[in-house]
Amino acid sequence: MSEVKKITFGGLFRKYIRILFKKLPVDFRYPLYRRLAHVDPSSDMRLELKIAETKEELSDCFKILHDSYTAGGYMRPHSSGMRITKYHALPTTTTVCAKYDGRVVGTISIIREGIFGFPLQSAFDLTKVRAKGGRIAEISSLAIHPDFRNVGGSVFFSLMKFVREYCVNFSEVRHLVIAVNPNKIDFFEAILYFSRLQESVVANYDFANGAPAVGATLDLKESSGLLLQGFKGRPKKNNIYSYFYEMVSKNIRWPERKYHITNDPVMTPGMLDYFFNVKSSVFNDLDDTHKSLLWSIYDLAEYRGILPMLQGAGDHGRPLRRHQRYSIRCPGDFSICIEGKERKFVIEIIEISISGFQAECKLPLPLNVEGAGEIDLGLAERSTVKAKAVRIRDSGTGVFYGFKISESDNSWRQCVASLEVGITTEDLR
Repeated sequence: MSEVKKITFGGLFRKYIRILFKKLPVDFRYPLYRRLAHVDPSSDMRLELKIAETKEELSDCFKILHDSYTAGGYMRPHSSGMRITKYHALPTTTTVCAKYDGRVVGTISIIREGIFGFPLQSAFDLTKVRAKGGRIAEISSLAIHPDFRNVGGSVFFSLMKFVREYCVNFSEVRHLVIAVNPNKIDFFEAILYFSRLQESVVANYDFANGAPAVGATLDLKESSGLLLQGFKGRPKKNNIYSYFYEMVSKNIRWPERKYHITNDPVMTPGMLDYFFNVKSSVFNDLDDTHKSLLWSIYDLAEYRGILPMLQGAGDHGRPLRRHQRYSIRCPGDFSICIEGKERKFVIEIIEISISGFQAECKLPLPLNVEGAGEIDLGLAERSTVKAKAVRIRDSGTGVFYGFKISESDNSWRQCVASLEVGITTEDLR
């Protein structure tokens, strides 16, 4: 990465260039965007990409986000100098920070589907995306410090590389969705191969202070082929495909996990209180439904004095169901005896408890037949349980079975206990 320079004339020049680009036909404009794309293939070690996990890192991310959003008219200034949303309180949201020489210079948030849904669902229909199957994550809260916007896209593309690899390798996300200003959609379509959710522009997008927005999506199963074709023959410094799929970035710090969880919660009770009660009124501003849903996630004693109290007259004392702080994807197999022969079924567990689990199975599995499950709870954590499938559910995107356990081992019991009482990912290590 080149040394950072504050550029005024250059910024105006690029602004007018963008205006001129807009006047060009798409068939000419988009290939030109791809030719001008620039990445840093050297993995400058002064730039570090990681999950924001401390109060200081999150504060700096929220400050950069606030300044960027207020400058663009996407939010009104807040006395805290931070942009903090209800989605940031959820364990299914991961905030990423880019740090240059230890200083936070960029951020982006990965919002996996949770109890609040997605921000863009208020304006865009995701029916067609859901029909393709696979998990969805919304990319939101993107901001880069002004001093680092003129360094050839190094920070932006590093953030997007982190997002892609994290979603595929750590969260099993297939689809990315995003809502961006119409002035920025060309970039996401031309270089990253996002496609629009709908042709029309939403004139007033509430999540961005009523600014116009365009919704777009990217199927991560298809993106490698699109990028390979679009950047075929380009040199390394202009090759987004090579940067995303071939280069190993030594400056990315990936999360360390003991178990096969698919999210990385970082909010301790103290941090939740600081960001959502002290520095903002996010918790207090929630309606009773959203408050009740928060209680269904943070159901430990440590959170009782921090979570917002319900104001309505109705009985919201107990949520309808408990929601997991940690989602999991544990591969395994389930063996049963059918007509005197042992048959093994490949399963993938998505939810566990001390007495049972839910798992997806591609083949029809007989109910109420006792069998043995061999399950990989983590990279070095394997469990054997005796169980039987007692119910079946077809979700439209997969067939899931509910299992009742008759006998479990110590590894299973330890994993369940860790997931039930763990507050952050650090607790599971």
